[in-house]
Amino acid sequence: MKPIKTTIFTKPSLFIMTAPLLTCVLLSGLSALAPVTGASAQTVDKTPKEKTTFQTAGAWKPVTDIRSDLVMVYGMSDSFGQRLKSWRDHGYHAHYMTGIAWGEYQDYFTGKWDGLWHLDEGQKTMQGDTIWHGHLIPYIVPTYNYLSYFKIRNIKPAIDQGADAIFLEEPEFWARAGYSEAFKREWQQYYGFPWKPQHESAENTYLSNKLKYHLYYRALDESFRYAKAYGKTKGMNVKCYVPTHSLLNYSQWQIVSPEASLASMESCDGYIAQVWTGTSREPNYFNGVVKERVFETAYLEYGCMESMTRPTHRKMFFLTDPIEDRAKDWSDYKRNYQATFTAELMWPAIDNFEVMPWPDRIYEGLYNESAVSKRKIHIPRFYSTQMQVMINALNDVPASDSRVSGSHGISIAMCNSLMFQRSFQPIEGYDDPQLSNFYGEALPLVKRGVPVSILHLENTGYADTWKDVRVLLLSYSNMKPMDEAQNRNIAQWVRQGGVLVFSGRDKDPFQHVHEWWNTNGKSYKAPSEHLFELMGIPQEADQGRYQVGQGSVYVIREDPKEYVLTSGADKQLVSTVRRAYEDDAKAGKLELKNSFCLKRGNYLLASVLDENAVSDKPLVLKGLFIDLFTNTLPVVTQKIVLPGEQAFLYDLSRIKDKNRPQVIAAASRQYDEHITANSYSFVSKSPKNTTNVMRIFLPKAPVNVRIDALKASYKWDKRSNTLLVGFENSPDGVAVRINWK
Repeated sequence: MKPIKTTIFTKPSLFIMTAPLLTCVLLSGLSALAPVTGASAQTVDKTPKEKTTFQTAGAWKPVTDIRSDLVMVYGMSDSFGQRLKSWRDHGYHAHYMTGIAWGEYQDYFTGKWDGLWHLDEGQKTMQGDTIWHGHLIPYIVPTYNYLSYFKIRNIKPAIDQGADAIFLEEPEFWARAGYSEAFKREWQQYYGFPWKPQHESAENTYLSNKLKYHLYYRALDESFRYAKAYGKTKGMNVKCYVPTHSLLNYSQWQIVSPEASLASMESCDGYIAQVWTGTSREPNYFNGVVKERVFETAYLEYGCMESMTRPTHRKMFFLTDPIEDRAKDWSDYKRNYQATFTAELMWPAIDNFEVMPWPDRIYEGLYNESAVSKRKIHIPRFYSTQMQVMINALNDVPASDSRVSGSHGISIAMCNSLMFQRSFQPIEGYDDPQLSNFYGEALPLVKRGVPVSILHLENTGYADTWKDVRVLLLSYSNMKPMDEAQNRNIAQWVRQGGVLVFSGRDKDPFQHVHEWWNTNGKSYKAPSEHLFELMGIPQEADQGRYQVGQGSVYVIREDPKEYVLTSGADKQLVSTVRRAYEDDAKAGKLELKNSFCLKRGNYLLASVLDENAVSDKPLVLKGLFIDLFTNTLPVVTQKIVLPGEQAFLYDLSRIKDKNRPQVIAAASRQYDEHITANSYSFVSKSPKNTTNVMRIFLPKAPVNVRIDALKASYKWDKRSNTLLVGFENSPDGVAVRINWK
């Protein structure tokens, strides 16, 4: 995600909490909270983890001290070492992050690097215009010469100053680019024949985008192998990650990137899934209506990213952003942040998070007060408090074997070649508005409460890819298998009992591009003909059901976009999937509903879907909960979630040790926790100019509460055995001590 300049923060008015019911004793210093000693004392284990991170181009400052485990310090400059040290001095493990497709690399483009200007290596459009990211900052055609510069001027100094993890973000080549002299030279070298303008045909478009994919795969592999080799010379084990948008979003935005192929790259240790409101609010079609569907799109985006690393066991961080790049209002940001936050936690195998990008713009930026007011204000206190409760929960949310409610075992196939068929101008015989050939398979099920997963064709050779997959939805209308092994792996899975639902007319012009299924002695008119032949069914199979070994294939001769571009047109797909799931896969009854729910550790998540053909009723959750989407952390026994809304609750019934005091929710992070038979103490840290609210679970009602803050309040809730505490945050720490009899 790209840095954005922000304005200076102005301190808003103080948020005053409920008046206390107990006497508040204010301490004058931290010394009054010296660690408890003696046989009955227990020090809570707080071993540093690498679970949460954030990115910033700035040095440490008290207003952005968000207390994650890690920080990614952005951009190489003369101040990099100083910025890195400032975060380390405040307890962070600091890494290096920069863009690989753009950045402050003017010394390369203007000739300071090797005496030659390299602006011809910028990505250019058909009109010959360079695509710029900023002044003298073009999006880059990553030539070998550029990579030599990049390694020496960016990676080497980062490692020299102790950064043992390198994050190279957003390897992006625009679909509308491909006309620069540098790109033409790379074309000749890669394909062995002269460059062809991509706008002239579907085949040229496909070949151009395939080359763009290759160039950034090569760029990352070169950079990461260098980082690891150079790190070894200094006795360091350097980790290498790619922060990237999802394949789904890049395909929608017409950007090409290596995506799923990086999950098996030897030099790549993992990803950050850059999914946030800005990507997930991209409109899509469902039931004939095009509009934003933020939760559903985010759910599919995170699922797309999760499935890339599931069989290759690389590390994945999920990102959310409390605001976004586009200027909106605070209520819009809050509503969509809750939707994307819930969506990311619906994938319980992932428990590493980038809790926010660019805290400077979040805490210090000015945005519209509301949808009807253009007055620019800083983040409201109620929102910064809620946001910090949410990001601190991410330090605690565990990985889990729990599963989202609903019928599991249905996957939708994706492939990097989704990006190859994207064009900046219409292609005769091809139309895929808003990536409807993907959403046509996904939204009819997601909108009916079916927790579909994603399967990447690049991973079909891994046994773990097929674990728990009972029904696979596949279409070659908007993507093509990138090698014949992918078809062979699918055919083998079907023969062994899998159920395939194939949708497609196979009439689009990309079926005829110069590729493996029609070269080197093969003459298939479409890659599906090769797949069908492998499964022993007619190459041009008519619509219907076919028995294949122990499995079966359903062929629907419609492109998936037809299921969503017209109102009510998805019934055939849903009916076919139901039959495939229940009768062929024998996976049980296909449950259709209007909600997703997940229990994850002590947390309960829910999302209720609108536009639902099954029900328009709200979801009613009953129990004893703390509502984490409310800045006052109320105790509730019933939570009503309306269609189009989400919930994030702490379930008090899931606390295992009722004798152990603990902070169960807070807009701060706790340190130096100490427990005795009748006391609990800790130091609470969070950014300056923010308000803390905490729910503290205690075995007994407190008789004395001491808080080292000028303004503080607290209130005991007997029903939940929790103490609600509030005070102004401090990055230096606020000491709290509680006693009971």
